[in-house]
Amino acid sequence: MKRIIITGALGQIGTELTVKLMELYGEENVLPTDVHKNSDNEMITSKLEILDVRDFDQMDELVKKFKPDTILHMAALLSATCEKDPLLAWDINMNGLINALEVARIHDLKFFTPSSIGSFGESTPKKNTPQTTIQRPNTMYGVNKVSGELLCDYYYDKFNVDTRGVRFPGLISHIKEPGGGTTDYAVDIYFEAIKSGKYTCFLEEETYLDMMYIDDAIDAIIKLMEADAKSLSTGNAFNITAISASPKEFTTEIKKHIPDFEIDYDVDPVRQKIADTWPEQLDCSEAEKQWGFAPKYDLEKLTTTMLTAIKEKYKK
Repeated sequence: MKRIIITGALGQIGTELTVKLMELYGEENVLPTDVHKNSDNEMITSKLEILDVRDFDQMDELVKKFKPDTILHMAALLSATCEKDPLLAWDINMNGLINALEVARIHDLKFFTPSSIGSFGESTPKKNTPQTTIQRPNTMYGVNKVSGELLCDYYYDKFNVDTRGVRFPGLISHIKEPGGGTTDYAVDIYFEAIKSGKYTCFLEEETYLDMMYIDDAIDAIIKLMEADAKSLSTGNAFNITAISASPKEFTTEIKKHIPDFEIDYDVDPVRQKIADTWPEQLDCSEAEKQWGFAPKYDLEKLTTTMLTAIKEKYKK
């Protein structure tokens, strides 16, 4: 990657990814786009172009002007939000994706878009979930993600577009507020631990899900995109994860720092039903073998990092 356009630059992943890309490749070589400018991150908003990813002509025009070699397509609605408005989810997630893939095809761009553990379903093996396995999700978000994986494979096979992607687990960050995901409790719990010393969780205490600290996620995107294409026998939808944990285990780790922290449970049936269809622990061996995926944050290091950063945030 030398010159990069990114959609969804103010989203859950996009915000921190954009900053990292600007630091690595130079601000002049990264064009952030989003459908709004609602952010206090001046590094991004000073460069940001307004783009609705459903507008192919506008996306194509931005690419013609900026002349990137890579497009990182991060714009999407997340799991719980998709269930509230499935038709809007299809419109944004799928029509936005096909537009981005077409732009990549026309202009010969390297292409990345993330998939998710949401692409799996109840019939998927929950432990050591293989790279290639049955995927029968029963949510609109999951249907979008499986369809996206297949579309990327199609554009690679049919048009030789260099499409790459990962299946993200739940992502944890102290920078960007959660955006309607089923794993968002793992962000909220840290903020509430500092703000109030207690948290009401919307998932059951023994619900195990894959998680990852945002820095590991961003490093994975960059490492995959910089990998030699000859080393990749699988371009799209690599399983990646760092932690398999439950709300109970997050609570235990937080209590090492805040002994009086309290948690109770008010289970959201919609998000619980979604979580129950997702894997508990992904097999990441293909990502490790093909492009050297190696996360740095376990639950202990993640917890220390999150609590320290949030304390600093509330001092300001």
